[in-house]
Amino acid sequence: MDSKKATLELGTKPVGGLLMQYALPAIVAMSASSLYNMIDSIFIGQGVGPLAISGLAITFPFMNLSGAFGAAVGVGSATMISVRLGQKDYAIANNIFGNCVSLNVIIGIVFAIITLTFLDPILLFFGASSQTLPYAREYMQVILLGNVVTHLYLGSNAVLRSASKPRLAMMATIFTVVLNTLLDPLFIYVFGMGIRGAAIATVLAQLTALCWQIYIFSDRKQIIHFERGIYALKKALVSNIIGIGMSPFLMNATACLIVIILNKSLFHYGGDLAVGAYGIVNRITFLFFMVVFGLNQGMQPIAGYNYGAMHFDRMLQVVRYTMIAATVVSTAGWVVSEGIPYYCARIFTTDATLIGIAKHGLEIANLTLPVVGCQMVITNFFQSIGKARISIFLSLSRQLLFLLPVLLILPRFMGLDGVWISFPVSDFIAFIVAIAIMSKYMRHFKAQHKQQLHS
Repeated sequence: MDSKKATLELGTKPVGGLLMQYALPAIVAMSASSLYNMIDSIFIGQGVGPLAISGLAITFPFMNLSGAFGAAVGVGSATMISVRLGQKDYAIANNIFGNCVSLNVIIGIVFAIITLTFLDPILLFFGASSQTLPYAREYMQVILLGNVVTHLYLGSNAVLRSASKPRLAMMATIFTVVLNTLLDPLFIYVFGMGIRGAAIATVLAQLTALCWQIYIFSDRKQIIHFERGIYALKKALVSNIIGIGMSPFLMNATACLIVIILNKSLFHYGGDLAVGAYGIVNRITFLFFMVVFGLNQGMQPIAGYNYGAMHFDRMLQVVRYTMIAATVVSTAGWVVSEGIPYYCARIFTTDATLIGIAKHGLEIANLTLPVVGCQMVITNFFQSIGKARISIFLSLSRQLLFLLPVLLILPRFMGLDGVWISFPVSDFIAFIVAIAIMSKYMRHFKAQHKQQLHS
């Protein structure tokens, strides 16, 4: 299909079908990515040991921090491209893409240099102990050396989705996951490289996918493509990219802070294995979150395009459908967490103590999971239409305003259980706040739509 025709369909085709068309590839891609993370942890847990899982959990803040910078550029660029395509401003959309590439290269290199220089002190600050530090160090040394590749790969996928190429973005992710899954046992077991081998497999898989993405963007027939003159950073574009991307940046940066405090609290009240148990809970929960992320990614170009084209009825319709679907998915995660927590934990390790802690944590932490999907969609919706301040507030409310205080207070009275209970308490409060804000804006957009009909 012609690239411009595919983009124009965002404003004409039935919204339900469009959401399925855009969300399904993203869901498959994100689910595959989450499965890769699970498989990676399973190989590490079963092949290296329970302390290796704890070492891997120590690296989560690093992933959040790196992801924060990547999301600021990738999500900000993708949102701007969607809106510009809705306005049929193809030249500016391509300039945004060029600035996205340049920013990813610059940030990727600077981040890697700084963090590699101070790697051990950073990991100790993140909650590593003398037993888990070697595992975390081995893993992050390789991941950080490939940081530019990761940023370019994730940023390019975000642009592919916004440029009406969701299937190509899906294929890139699935290819990465499959290749990584094949390389993991090769490097961990055959070459005997342990947790470092898992990191090498990750970077090699992303590098291969990036080469394919470069080939796609080299086609000048596409609306978004490589060309001279688009890579020089322009103040107005960079400012808007970072402004819109500030919401996911702060969400990931805040997650980094939360996980640091979480790891320290888990270690204080439960030791290294409690940190590893959170790693297991995190992997299982994120399997369902990734499906919601996929729904959000499917919604983003549709909501952004129709907002830019002032089709408020279509914009509201797609966000309603996405909220319903996300609630179904997060409820399924709740059923799994409460119904078969032992078997979920057993997949990752044979250590009985670790299984017991992870099972208990999964049951408590995901008590209010059914409402989380809806809150995530509302946050992403405001991001998709460029309402950065609201999106930033909603991003921060769940983690910084609500989770952080209860995480600092409850464990003092309830020990390790207080850590786990912090999640459902903060999730429920954040849901109430998101619903209140969304209701206000839905009334506003409905009024604008009625005004359009009468004018």
